[in-house]
Amino acid sequence: MMPFLRRTSHRDPFRETFAVAGLALVLLAPAYVAAEPHNFNNPREMFMLPEYCKYTQDFRANVPGGNNPAEIERWTAVMGPVYTHMHHYCYGLQAINRAAFLSPTREERVHNLGVSVNEFDYVIQRAPPDFGLLPEIFTKKGESLIQMDRVGQGMAELQRAIAMKANHWPAYAAISDYYKGAGQLAKAREWLQKGLSAAPDTRPLTRRLAALDAEQGKSKRKRNPQAPADQ
Repeated sequence: MMPFLRRTSHRDPFRETFAVAGLALVLLAPAYVAAEPHNFNNPREMFMLPEYCKYTQDFRANVPGGNNPAEIERWTAVMGPVYTHMHHYCYGLQAINRAAFLSPTREERVHNLGVSVNEFDYVIQRAPPDFGLLPEIFTKKGESLIQMDRVGQGMAELQRAIAMKANHWPAYAAISDYYKGAGQLAKAREWLQKGLSAAPDTRPLTRRLAALDAEQGKSKRKRNPQAPADQ
């Protein structure tokens, strides 16, 4: 296993890429694109996937430039034998993006999230316990399950990500986001603080904590208009 998959840095370049690409897809996509089981011909969807996806099985035969022996060899060396199965992870990410940006109804959205869970499970079942991308896969699966209202199962997957890699900040962020959305701000803060303890100075966590502080401060001022702004 190469260092790329064993690093302990709290930065997550894949997640940051999806955030930027997601905005681009919102701006470029039509109001609705019918979901297809495996769509290789939509450049907007392919743009949102990690670079290595186009060199995985299925993708390499259908995406321009994907059948590149040097890149296939490079990514196989990085990920090991699991790379044989990573097209399923890419399918899962594609399904998540469709759920987020291209699904006009909740039924369609839940269907796509369910597809993502199945695809992630395929890779999880075939990956060794030390596979470096497992924390990310557990996190993605957990987020999908929570969005499907299967909260207990989703939280369990996020905890698996943290157990495997204590400083995997996206899992802490996902747990905190759930509690904030549920109105449990104390729990949301608790998980942000846990994340910052494991991965200090992580910007996505510090931004969430600052936003939570601002929201709670605004709420206090509404209840007590005479209170100083820094209370």
